[in-house]
Amino acid sequence: MQHDIANAGLASQGRDRTEWAAQTMPVLRSIRERFERERPLEGMVVGGCMHVTTETANLLIALAAGGAKVALCASNPLSTQDDVAAHLAIDHGMWIFAVRGEDNERYYDHIRAVLDLGPTVTLDDGADLVSTIHREKRDLIPTLVGSMEETTTGVIRLRAMQKDGVLEVPVIAVNDADTKHMFDNRYGTGQSSIDGIIRATNSLLAGSTFVVAGYGWCGRGVAQRARGLGANVIVTEVDPLKGLEASMDGFRVMRMDEAAPLGDIFITLTGDIRVITGRHFKSMKDGVLVANSGHFDVEIDKEALREMATEVRKPRTSVETFVLPGGKRVNLLGEGRLVNLSAAEGHPAAVMDMSFANQALVGEYLAKLDERLAPAVYPVPPEIDQKVARLKLEAQGISIDTLTDEQREYLSSWQMGT
Repeated sequence: MQHDIANAGLASQGRDRTEWAAQTMPVLRSIRERFERERPLEGMVVGGCMHVTTETANLLIALAAGGAKVALCASNPLSTQDDVAAHLAIDHGMWIFAVRGEDNERYYDHIRAVLDLGPTVTLDDGADLVSTIHREKRDLIPTLVGSMEETTTGVIRLRAMQKDGVLEVPVIAVNDADTKHMFDNRYGTGQSSIDGIIRATNSLLAGSTFVVAGYGWCGRGVAQRARGLGANVIVTEVDPLKGLEASMDGFRVMRMDEAAPLGDIFITLTGDIRVITGRHFKSMKDGVLVANSGHFDVEIDKEALREMATEVRKPRTSVETFVLPGGKRVNLLGEGRLVNLSAAEGHPAAVMDMSFANQALVGEYLAKLDERLAPAVYPVPPEIDQKVARLKLEAQGISIDTLTDEQREYLSSWQMGT
């Protein structure tokens, strides 16, 4: 099938919103314009398992401009914007398999539909494409030039595969590029996660006690934005260095067991499983809000919450209220999935401009390789990272200094000292 989308009639709406996002993605736009001239991806088939958003649409349009044939499925059942899926399928003729709210069976059917098209390069948000290739579509391994991984969770999975000796394709960890994680994870996740919580609940953050589980780049961003809105922020961590950093950044740091009875709003951003469990629900306040902004919906123990509940209500579109014995209410946002996409629109286009510029340029890098890389997880080539940063500065009208020959020589020598 050419596509499986919710409503082809939404294409014009998706086109308008995609063009709106493009206005604040100048780096990707400049790459697309060059791709149209040079066609560096001619003959490549790109298969993506990504959040189907207006920003992703602009990346795929750039790849298609470079000569690639493009197929896409969703990387999360609640992250698909149906109008964007329709726009890409109807207006651009791409193979699109994504429907917001799809069940687990349909989700994996869509992954298989993308893989059935024989991609030579894959784009992953969470490593579901690569892991499915290794489990079910091993015939694709010899012809797969490489994959790109956009998420911290996905990179963790892929490095685990490499450590166990089972990774059989080369993967570029786009997530680890400085122009990705330092900006997308911190400023993108920081703003969009708060946006999702507010859209879902219309709650006032000022004066609330806001608990952030995990102080990686994403957790830092959420903690900073919550504090900026007047919340009293608590951070929970398992890493002593990150816990110390959070403390020196001015946040209260404690164990989740201590934070559970104090918090009004909780959000998990750890990439790990069962960060908030049944014992935490038991000690939480009545009416507490619980959200997740990690890639998979495993950080909040939803099964334990369902077993504890005597009643489940749905007072708002993205809110499930679990009534516990005695009448206490725990409000789960966005089904425990990525709250920034399940309840809002994801990251602002201006920050995804850099993340997806990396994806586009890494795609070109893979297409131009003389021979396939050995199976492993690789960093983004530093020159690509630097180029993206330089293009972003230029787009913002910002200029920076350059080293003089004397300064360059000083930095590369050891003879000169005190």
